[in-house]
Amino acid sequence: MRTVAEFSIQYLQHLDAQGNTTGDLPAFASDDAELLKMYAAMLRARMFDTKAVNLQRTGKLGTYASCLGQEATHVGVGAAMRPEDCLAIVYREIGTLYWRGVRMTDVLLYWGGDERGNDFGGPAHDFPWCVPIATQTLHAAGAAMAFKIRKEPRCALAYIGDGGTSEGSFYEAINLAGARRLPVVFVIVNNRWAISVPIEEQTAAQTLAQKAIAAGIPGVQVDGNDVIAVRACVEQALAEARSSGGPTVIEAMSYRLSDHTTADDATRYRDAAEVAAAWEIEPMIRLRKLLIARGALDETHEQALKAQFAREIEAAVQEYLGTSRQSTDSMFDHLYANPPPYVEAQKALARRYAGTGRPSH
Repeated sequence: MRTVAEFSIQYLQHLDAQGNTTGDLPAFASDDAELLKMYAAMLRARMFDTKAVNLQRTGKLGTYASCLGQEATHVGVGAAMRPEDCLAIVYREIGTLYWRGVRMTDVLLYWGGDERGNDFGGPAHDFPWCVPIATQTLHAAGAAMAFKIRKEPRCALAYIGDGGTSEGSFYEAINLAGARRLPVVFVIVNNRWAISVPIEEQTAAQTLAQKAIAAGIPGVQVDGNDVIAVRACVEQALAEARSSGGPTVIEAMSYRLSDHTTADDATRYRDAAEVAAAWEIEPMIRLRKLLIARGALDETHEQALKAQFAREIEAAVQEYLGTSRQSTDSMFDHLYANPPPYVEAQKALARRYAGTGRPSH
């Protein structure tokens, strides 16, 4: 018997858990202002996240998916993308959305049950929130195919969680991307838990990045708590895709510090010691230490950032709370140009149970 193929998975890290550099940094990391911008984006996302959870707990927001502990991956991806690229999100990547110009009010509207929040700001060609698991990867592959057919120097990028890589849609998307050498990047956020199922029970694969091998495309693993490494890795993958080099699968190793959503109680299935250990290596710590060591950040500056973001978040909350509620008609308005009778009947029934028709403006 002879070996017909062999593969390896590379791992990228630039900052360790203590904020020490592990080798030469990419060019953008020599710019303190750029690193401070990325740190501020992570801080803003975390502060918004805390407020959103509090709003849900007080009955002012619907079920919400926290991004706590995954800010470095989200901001690193956002910083690596170009405005003309196409983003296909899941349901917790607010750091990427905000980097690309989405308003906090729109995020609140969406999680408050208002579909107008899905028509968010930022690039109009980005896809909306996607709660079905893994279907967004197919959307990204389709967009990438369109870019290739049109000979446009654009890329698509799709997020997916570790649990989502067990879905058939994920395999279909990476297979299509590999077969057609599409300009698309798939970012797996491995936060180690698919709701209550640990990664060890999800797959026998040693890494999730190696799932790319079956599709004939490169797979790489990156420290998802290292925003510099994430940005550098995604930038390289996008550059390859943009120059007809084809797709890449990136597995970002992180940890979900929060419950899966506000409808979950992770204390029922996670060991407290595991969570405590994850807090010791969470993404904000290492970049903050680097910036302080360089003299680019101090306590006064950080407190000023927190005060600024607190004001921005509170303004967004007040705008959200002051937005007139949609009527039940909004569930039906954009389904058909000429609604069939059964849809009209459902609309009337919804009005009756809601007790209100379309509000006046």
